Amino acid sequence: MSRDKGKRFERELAAAFREYGYDARRTSQYCGQTGDAADVVGLPGIHVEAKHVEKIQIYDWMAQAIHDAEKSGRKPVVFFRKNRTETLVTMRLDDWMDLYKEWDASYELSVKDK
Repeated sequence: MSRDKGKRFERELAAAFREYGYDARRTSQYCGQTGDAADVVGLPGIHVEAKHVEKIQIYDWMAQAIHDAEKSGRKPVVFFRKNRTETLVTMRLDDWMDLYKEWDASYELSVKDK
């Protein structure tokens, strides 16, 4: 049952990413051997680790995401939630700052254009 819940969450994440305009899909993993260990693909430069569980183990999940992302060179990100809660996102500070700097630079450009 918990495996089905995880699969549903991965499909929900992929659908949410598609709503934001990304061509995302759940990977079909078999014992973690897909060539791409991300749970969901389609966000350029991001390795997605998806967890839908009641017991939060964020450091363990992040360690898994970091390990798996090393092979691809993408930034490891954990998307997680408990039952009846919203999805949260966790990433390392340095990775977040890299993304924020990119956003900030584009924000500054858009403000100057106004």
